[in-house]
Amino acid sequence: MAQDLRLVLPQLIVLLTAMLALVAEMLRWRRAGLATVAVGLGAATVVSAGRLAVQATAFSGTFRVGLLNHWSVLILCPTAVLCGLLARQELRGTPREGTVYSLLCFGTLGALVLAGSGDVMLLVLGLLMTSLSGFALAAYAKTEAGTEGALKYFIYGTVTTAVLVFGLSYWVGLTGSTLLSALSQPNLPAPLLAFGFVALLTGLGYAASVFPFHFWTPDTLEGAPVSVAAYLSVVPKIGAFFGLAQVCRSLPATAVDWPLVLALLAVASMTFGNVLALLQTNLVRLLAYSTVAQAGFFLLPLVGVRGALALPALVVFAAAYAAMNTGAFAIVLHTGRTLADFKRLGTTRIFTGLAMTVFLFSLVGIPPLAGFTGKLLLFESAMAAGYTWLAVVAVLNSAIALAVYSRIIVAMYFAAAPGPPAPPAPTWEIRTVVVACLLVTLGLTLAAQLFF
Repeated sequence: MAQDLRLVLPQLIVLLTAMLALVAEMLRWRRAGLATVAVGLGAATVVSAGRLAVQATAFSGTFRVGLLNHWSVLILCPTAVLCGLLARQELRGTPREGTVYSLLCFGTLGALVLAGSGDVMLLVLGLLMTSLSGFALAAYAKTEAGTEGALKYFIYGTVTTAVLVFGLSYWVGLTGSTLLSALSQPNLPAPLLAFGFVALLTGLGYAASVFPFHFWTPDTLEGAPVSVAAYLSVVPKIGAFFGLAQVCRSLPATAVDWPLVLALLAVASMTFGNVLALLQTNLVRLLAYSTVAQAGFFLLPLVGVRGALALPALVVFAAAYAAMNTGAFAIVLHTGRTLADFKRLGTTRIFTGLAMTVFLFSLVGIPPLAGFTGKLLLFESAMAAGYTWLAVVAVLNSAIALAVYSRIIVAMYFAAAPGPPAPPAPTWEIRTVVVACLLVTLGLTLAAQLFF
């Protein structure tokens, strides 16, 4: 028992941090709540960084301590802290400001549980923790748009989670165990395995904004505070994909051709998200559809998840995505939500314009930026699994993404009409988030040149 608790120490630290942040809110110590989140999640990150070589299972195999578990902490905890800083900038002095900080921690804990799941019960628990926190965060604004978005998020979330639980109950009845490793038993009936997998995709696909389970995404992100939109577009998504990877590692492809199903979903998600993003003038909606497209890229390594390159590719792309997407949302929070707000930003706020350009080009996958390295690894992992056609479709979608993000860059540097007055100088919270995301994006770029 003591050994098991040591193995999940980062998750326990995040749980303790969330509870302390909640206590701070009850005492109306809002700055102390944010400081608690920063210190607690930072400590979890440091602990996890010191045990990257540990490969084990905890609590009778229900929790997997390995590559996905370690890197989920290293990616998601710092991202949650940065989103907390954005929330401080956006929601300072509002009622329930401190509640947001504790909800960020509880949602992050759910994503960490998903990423380390070795058991269907932990999959359900992680998804519920992530979803319930997300519902409360999305409804924070109490505006008409915010209420509509939160209601859609809640309805989609409850229905798809119910479908997931129903499907997983078949797996438990079929295998006689709640462990994911039991799915590798020989001679399990293929139709029931397929039914459970479709139910699983419904539940995790909603959290990850994968087409066709994405319908809540644009309205919810548009109605929520920008800081919450940044969080919802990164933390639950990465947790869901890491959890899906844990399942696919145990699910035999001989019984269900799930790699082909994931490949088709990847094509649909990438294409639909990019085409709809092309039509948007509201940048939050543009980034929302962009996150649907990026979900398709996340599926590429999962089609060959047992290959040597698949999990490292998933981790590298997740780290790059978290940095560049959070950075882009931070600049939207500072500058404005519409394309018109970005006119001539590159000449009036030179550093902000340059940072946004780096984030957008990295999201496209322009070399040598971190997004390019991440996507290159995704393409290679798909090709290694025999899905060369999927890599070709992903390259074509990257070209469409270039058109999507170029609209923002053209507005920042080449707009014919004068834009609005320059936005005020960013606060220290915005500067911290943008600089941190920029350093991670450029650091991953440099690391890619050295190691790949």
